[in-house]
Amino acid sequence: MEVIRVQQVVTKDGEIVVKDLPYKKGQHVTLLIEPVVTPPRPRLTVRQLRQSGLIGMWKDREDIQDSAIFARQLRDKAQTRSR
Repeated sequence: MEVIRVQQVVTKDGEIVVKDLPYKKGQHVTLLIEPVVTPPRPRLTVRQLRQSGLIGMWKDREDIQDSAIFARQLRDKAQTRSR
């Protein structure tokens, strides 16, 4: 038995469309539909966060005068990005 794996994103509630399968009219097939489970990202402890290098990573950059303003601009830019 040949197994074909097709992964799709559901774009309309309760509906997927599968095309161009190598089967002929009248052949019997079985669809097994299982959701793709994304594993949760591990959470950092305070100690791990401090040791990660994320805190203070912009302190030596001369092009960033105020890191809070810079971070806000990055967030605004990411939120208004066209999808």
